[in-house]
Amino acid sequence: MTSLDGLPQQLTRTNGELTLTRVRLGPGGPIGSVRIAGGTVAAVTDELVADDGPVLDLDGRTLLPGLWDAHVHAAQWASVRHRLDLSGADSARSAADAVRRHAAGLPEGEVLIGYGFRDGLWPDVPHKSLLDAVCPGRPVALVSADLHAAWLSALGLALVGRAGHPTGLLREGECFRAVAALPEVPEAVLDGWVAEACRAAAARGVTGLVDFHFADNLTDWSRRFAAGPLSVRVDAAVYPAHLEAAIERGLRTGDVLPGTGGLLRVGPLKLFTDGSLNTRTALCCDPYPGLEGTAHPYGIQETAYEELVRLMRRAWAHGIEPAVHAIGDRANSLALDAFAAVGCRGRIEHAQLLTPEDVPRFAELGVTAGVQPAHAVDDRDVADRHWAGRTGRAFAYGDLLAAGARLEFGSDAPVAPLDPWLAVAAAVGRTGDDRPAWHPEQRVPVRAALEASTRGPLTVGPGDPADLVVLDADPLRADERTLREMPVHATLLAGRFTFGPYQGLSPAEGYKGI
Repeated sequence: MTSLDGLPQQLTRTNGELTLTRVRLGPGGPIGSVRIAGGTVAAVTDELVADDGPVLDLDGRTLLPGLWDAHVHAAQWASVRHRLDLSGADSARSAADAVRRHAAGLPEGEVLIGYGFRDGLWPDVPHKSLLDAVCPGRPVALVSADLHAAWLSALGLALVGRAGHPTGLLREGECFRAVAALPEVPEAVLDGWVAEACRAAAARGVTGLVDFHFADNLTDWSRRFAAGPLSVRVDAAVYPAHLEAAIERGLRTGDVLPGTGGLLRVGPLKLFTDGSLNTRTALCCDPYPGLEGTAHPYGIQETAYEELVRLMRRAWAHGIEPAVHAIGDRANSLALDAFAAVGCRGRIEHAQLLTPEDVPRFAELGVTAGVQPAHAVDDRDVADRHWAGRTGRAFAYGDLLAAGARLEFGSDAPVAPLDPWLAVAAAVGRTGDDRPAWHPEQRVPVRAALEASTRGPLTVGPGDPADLVVLDADPLRADERTLREMPVHATLLAGRFTFGPYQGLSPAEGYKGI
């Protein structure tokens, strides 16, 4: 057997089988061996195997099923890695100053696009005049961290067909339309960025993601997989504009699309009930402080209840499961009512603020809570301000778990980084800095947090896809910092190494040299 430390520089082809031995079978599990053949798990044993085939000694490292990020906006996540980062701006003025500095290094005439501002706690208000002053003669478009607001200069507004807008700050539907109207990155460039982002995800143990990018995802991902193997599986969400086309093709949630190596599946139908917390557009039962007397003191209802039910029923009748965006407590009540009316399974995305009466309804209705624990620690301050007196039922993962709900963790990247370990650590510790845990009663045990990141059991068995992650630390024995920074040793997708010392080796190309 060859240890990982003894990796040879040149590896040649052999048969498509590999045994991982001296590996911990799940967190806290026994030391044993796993045999991989043809991209699947062929056998699992608590014995240490040393046979004639290629054997990889993992020296007691921990083996888990590959991780999933259950909520990603892949193209946006890939793009913002190449944009001006505004996550550190603590005011509109400081964001404008960052724009001024960044603009100095751009070619003349190029649109300046930034991402990541959070104006929910800013002492001043974003306005187009601020951007016009620091960046005259150049279109500027800045997208908020939650993707529900866009701040544009006068030239930026003209570029997207909104010349004359009084403030330049667009929210919800106005924002989505403006962002869609920005100049597109060339298709080949964007696909390259997406492939790069997928490789970065594999480096954190990710083998699958659910993509909720606002686009024709089935077409885009089919093109990307046709161009060559990627590092993750993808469940691609369908939006209402593409629902009828999916129905005409006979596509159902979970169907594998041809020509993708079995790695691309039809995802759910994405629908919206409300906006977001940071933009104060999440639909709530109580008004937002300071918004009394305005047009939308309780937030915004994005889709009328009757239309929500109609779309869900249409999709479900053709085998497509709904995934309903709901953040405020009123929005979650409406979404659950719609699931009850239609009688279908599916998902509620975010589920950030819940009434006590709605918590048990997730399990009763068989609705999965697709949640993003990093938001709980990132948004604790804005929640304390805008949901004051109600934060005990915000990001209530402990209550949902106790009520029997199925949790699936995601990042909502680029809202939070595409890194499941940040979600696990946030769910377990309820803090992302040196402050005490925020509502520690809503903590989730490590094992439950891991199950929400692997979509099920924490061990693999014969017949399972060989989507695996090898860790240098046992999560059950890790402190919160180690959980957050979890050292990933290797990741495999269908038996192919997508990260680690043997990256690129696969059953098709052979494992000889291990």
